[in-house]
Amino acid sequence: MGGPLCTLLSVVHEAILLVDDAQKVIGFNHAAEALLGCRASSALGRPLERFVPVAARAAHAGQVRRFTDSADVRRRMAPGRRVMALHGDGHEVPVEVTLSRVDVMVDGVMRHWSAALLRDLTLEDSLRGEIDTLTRRLYAALDATPVAVWIAEDEHIFYANAIAAHLVGEADAAALHGRRLGDWLTEPTLLALRAARRGGETGPTVRVAGQLRQRGGALREIEAVVAPLPDHGHAVVQMVLEDVTERRRASAELERSGRELRRLQANVVEAREEERRRIARELHDELGQRLSALKMEVGALAARAGLPAHEAPLAGMLVMLDETVAAVRRIASDLRPLMLDDLGLNAAIEWLARDTARRTGIEVEVQLGELAEPPDNRLATALYRMVQEGLTNVIRHAQARHVEVQLRQQRGAVVLSVADDGVGLPEAGTLRDDAYGLLGMRERAAMLGGSLEMQNVAGGGARLTVRMPWRRQGRRTR
Repeated sequence: MGGPLCTLLSVVHEAILLVDDAQKVIGFNHAAEALLGCRASSALGRPLERFVPVAARAAHAGQVRRFTDSADVRRRMAPGRRVMALHGDGHEVPVEVTLSRVDVMVDGVMRHWSAALLRDLTLEDSLRGEIDTLTRRLYAALDATPVAVWIAEDEHIFYANAIAAHLVGEADAAALHGRRLGDWLTEPTLLALRAARRGGETGPTVRVAGQLRQRGGALREIEAVVAPLPDHGHAVVQMVLEDVTERRRASAELERSGRELRRLQANVVEAREEERRRIARELHDELGQRLSALKMEVGALAARAGLPAHEAPLAGMLVMLDETVAAVRRIASDLRPLMLDDLGLNAAIEWLARDTARRTGIEVEVQLGELAEPPDNRLATALYRMVQEGLTNVIRHAQARHVEVQLRQQRGAVVLSVADDGVGLPEAGTLRDDAYGLLGMRERAAMLGGSLEMQNVAGGGARLTVRMPWRRQGRRTR
């Protein structure tokens, strides 16, 4: 065959065979030569079944009639169909065949020929096989994963592993296939998942916490990591589900126990402070007064006996009584400074600062703001003890020459800071296991809803800052 039609076939990149009404090849372009491994000179004039595998030739005639008589061919085009073609070297080639009718006037007679467009499916089949292999390997890996995994498209599950089936209460993972995410996730969880995916469209993964409804209706607390699969946009996602019901229950129980322990600790601390107050008052009022009375009686007894005040035994007794009275007062002040109850928090802190400076030689500067109202006993005691512990920490560890204590009221809170010019904290913001004083400060603050911050300051030294909710006198928080 020659002419314009032959020229047209030669420039088309797809493989095309032109067949006459006797099913003989009358057109065979270069792409068909490459696909079928046969030169055009050997193909032209040969029956079409030359390129049909032997096993399929018996049915070939019937297929040709069906193609020819089909309404699609009469409308000039039949849809593509997958068949096997016979290569020139004898092996079979998977191809997709699309038939079209070609009406040609030859020698004044209208001829109804057929054009077959062949598309090589070898590479496509190879890639599909590789994809199937990779898919099977992926599913095998997911089946062996010790966490629940399912993959969903448009919120419909098309894969789930055995752990996911166990999580929802199904015996077989196949029971999840085709099910909606809404069949298992509660409505708030599903809404949170959609919102998280919308908000995280530019990121690889999103995390969602919520609830999952099991087959029997029981609810389980879950955390899910959701990731869109590559090359699938955001319609296909993989979800890794973790049952955190027991963990959250244990966490809630631990939190409850912590609150109860803190309340118990607060009661113990309060009872201890009350006992200290009682003992300090008895030491000051009872023992102190009795020692003072004893000193007066000794002096009176010596006067009646006519002994001079400088007599060695008498002078020693009087000195010993004075030292004992001073020791009793010091012990009482250490237990509980009475001026904290009698004169208030500011006076007690000023006395503590003067006493610390006198005993240690460290300069202690105090800046105490005026409080709008007297704090309640618990807050006042906690602040005083934290100043006491802060100064003790400076004396023991800071090697400082100057300490500044500040107390001020600020927006419904009271702020206490103890700053020094010493060596600073070894690691700002952390506590050593044996730092019981600072641990005590932190716990005292936490018991009253406050916090402790620790930091090193520029130029050397450290600063402890305590923020406590303000509690005025007469208010008691349980």
